[in-house]
Amino acid sequence: MSEISIQGLVKAFEQDKNILNGLSFEINCGERVGILGKNGAGKTTLFRIITGEVRPDEGRVVIPSDRRMGLISQIPVYPEGYKVENVLKSAHERIFELEAKMNELASRMTNETSDAILREYDKAAADYERLGGYSADSERNRVANGLEISETMRKQLFSELSGGEKTRVNLARLILEDTDILLLDEPTNHLDLKATEWLEEYLLKFRGTVLAISHDRFFLDRVVTRTVEILGGKAEFYSGNYSFYVDEKQRRYEEQLKKYEKEQAKIAQLQEAADKLHLWAFMGNDKLHKRAFSMEKRMEKLRQTDRPKLDRAMKIKFAEREFSGDEVLVIDGVSKSFGKRTLFSNLELIIEGCERIALIGDNGTGKSTLIKLIIGEDVPDSGMLRRGPSVKTAYLPQIIKFDFPNRSLLDTMLYSEKCTPQGARDRLASFRFSGEDVYKPVSALSGGEQSRLRLCMLMRGEVNFLILDEPTNHLDIQSREWIEEAVDDYNEALLFVSHDRYFIERFATRIWALENGTITDFRGGFDEYREYLKKQNELNQNFKSKENVKEDSSRSFRKNPSAYNEKQLQKTERDIARLEERLKEIELLCEENSSDFQKLMELDVQKAETQKELDTLLAKWEAQSEQSCSD
Repeated sequence: MSEISIQGLVKAFEQDKNILNGLSFEINCGERVGILGKNGAGKTTLFRIITGEVRPDEGRVVIPSDRRMGLISQIPVYPEGYKVENVLKSAHERIFELEAKMNELASRMTNETSDAILREYDKAAADYERLGGYSADSERNRVANGLEISETMRKQLFSELSGGEKTRVNLARLILEDTDILLLDEPTNHLDLKATEWLEEYLLKFRGTVLAISHDRFFLDRVVTRTVEILGGKAEFYSGNYSFYVDEKQRRYEEQLKKYEKEQAKIAQLQEAADKLHLWAFMGNDKLHKRAFSMEKRMEKLRQTDRPKLDRAMKIKFAEREFSGDEVLVIDGVSKSFGKRTLFSNLELIIEGCERIALIGDNGTGKSTLIKLIIGEDVPDSGMLRRGPSVKTAYLPQIIKFDFPNRSLLDTMLYSEKCTPQGARDRLASFRFSGEDVYKPVSALSGGEQSRLRLCMLMRGEVNFLILDEPTNHLDIQSREWIEEAVDDYNEALLFVSHDRYFIERFATRIWALENGTITDFRGGFDEYREYLKKQNELNQNFKSKENVKEDSSRSFRKNPSAYNEKQLQKTERDIARLEERLKEIELLCEENSSDFQKLMELDVQKAETQKELDTLLAKWEAQSEQSCSD
């Protein structure tokens, strides 16, 4: 069944330039669709049209009237004094209304017990249970914990949060709402690795429809089942995830190129024949002109395939300086605090030549602070950082700023880089800034374009220690690939902060995981590190399970040592343990099926039956224990 129907959308923001030019496609109920396209291709405009924020010049969007929709990029304005907890609770307004109604009806039933009031109460109670009223508090906690919205943040005023924190809270609110369609515009931009993976797990279980604009290739590979690329204002369709899209796009390119070359060869053959006929016709046989004209008409009919284009890669390469010595950077006993909060303490690390290190960790753990210490923008509370004598550093910050944003790109290069006009133009052209673009003010560039310009400026000298802080943020997939090509060609020491799992996996040969004030220094790639974490978690769980078994056994023995070895009592205890495990499994299933109300009702019935059976066994165990004591 069609959930969203996009029919011939046309939208222009500049005269004679359609950003969407007849865009049409259908999305079926329950699909998870990735929307791809370069920055400026019209992806966000499409979302704004779907939500009704922007009206198209032509075409329409058809969505069933009973479908509820949420857009993550839109952050509502809440009343003054609203705290984060109020925002989260706003997702359960209907539940709170039913709860108030049930309390009112219960109060009335103390004085009157008419059938009408009882029926009204039963209906409200059924709706309350269907909407998950009994588990609303635990569901809020689960979603908030998954997106790392701490108890402290939940007590803060929503208006005082950063843009990224507001986006996370808004995402949590949308997840908690009974939403049928989720529109996600770069949902992972403000999430760290843990929160991103939690969101992926949620979306994989979500039974509604998802449209996601994302440049996170890991996210697209894991979550989406179909891909739509906006190209030239129209839609290209791919029936798979990002990896499928990449392979299929290349296959289509090769197929179209083959068809184009075949057509051109046939056209060239006909053109040669037509030219000969025209030549012979001039020698006295006018009828040959007609045959030549007929061939030329056939040639026009053959011109059906345009020559396919692949985006031209940027010719970028970091200049490198030969490194002499063993140590690029020594971090010796470094600590840093802000007020009473200690970010990290007594760090002892060494970076050697040619190493590629990914600095990862949750938001707020101090990754950017450590980078600032390394580049000298801040000083540690204790310890020291020492770079090798021949080390020359280049640094790309997470937030790009320019001292003179009103200067043109060309003037920025001339003033900052002390290069010739032709040299500035050549360097800008290698980063896809050419023609009239070089006269644009820097302030008119998008975030991704500003990152490109800053990278262009980084190439001014020989570098043997490159530091990148979230280098792929705000970049479309094509721009990310351009930067990756440049980093791929760079062979000296590299330290980077990133939440882009594709980028980390491609480049990291060593992982620095910052958590709880310390760094786990893992020598290996990102996949190896994840496997290491998985094994550590399994070992910890096995250890806890064994400890719990020992504790339960000793507790059971202490309660009734004289009857501990009796077979009947042991059997009852085993049955009790089995039912307790079953209750835990049901709780986990409730969390996994949190958006499937029908399944939750079935699980509630199973839970009640299991609990009843467990209560019976506990009573039986008490009776057996008393009998053993009297023996």
